[in-house]
Amino acid sequence: MTIRFTPKLIAACALLAGAGGTFGQHSHPPSHNASPYAGQQAREIKSLSPEQTADLLAGKGMELAKAAELNGYPGPMHTLELATQLELSTEQKQASQALMTRHKAEARDLGPQLVEAERALDRAFSSRQIDAARLATHTERLGQLQARLRMSHLETHLQQTALLTPTQISRYAQLRGYTSSVGTPAPVAAPTHKH
Repeated sequence: MTIRFTPKLIAACALLAGAGGTFGQHSHPPSHNASPYAGQQAREIKSLSPEQTADLLAGKGMELAKAAELNGYPGPMHTLELATQLELSTEQKQASQALMTRHKAEARDLGPQLVEAERALDRAFSSRQIDAARLATHTERLGQLQARLRMSHLETHLQQTALLTPTQISRYAQLRGYTSSVGTPAPVAAPTHKH
């Protein structure tokens, strides 16, 4: 059997081909590019995940001291974890423990304040009780708390570094994996004073 392609047959095929796309749209729902925020509108505090809230309340580091840690300024928690390998003296252990205890107390004080400030900002938006002046008040408060918390974490690394010898600081960088690909230790800050 031979099919002759007449203008009417070509037009009919074109219509069917076009209709196939339309039918395909109805048989398969269109894909939507959902926002990465989708689902987060149900959070108690929209700008904080439950994990972030828990970390703030517990005084955890949340990578706030990364600038210090990755530039050769050890922190007390990991220093104490590596006490044997670093050959810490009894005095260094005691001073590091005291430093960590003071810092954790400060972080556990600031963290809940930051969570409450985020909650207040969230409420202001959700209740539609926000304007430029209130927004400025909320964000200034949040900025101050964030700065104080981050400074606390970073300052703790400064103080810990001052408790260690250059050899211990180098060893800390090696033990934590902060060496270059050729095995050179990460830059080491010189201690400013000893306790």
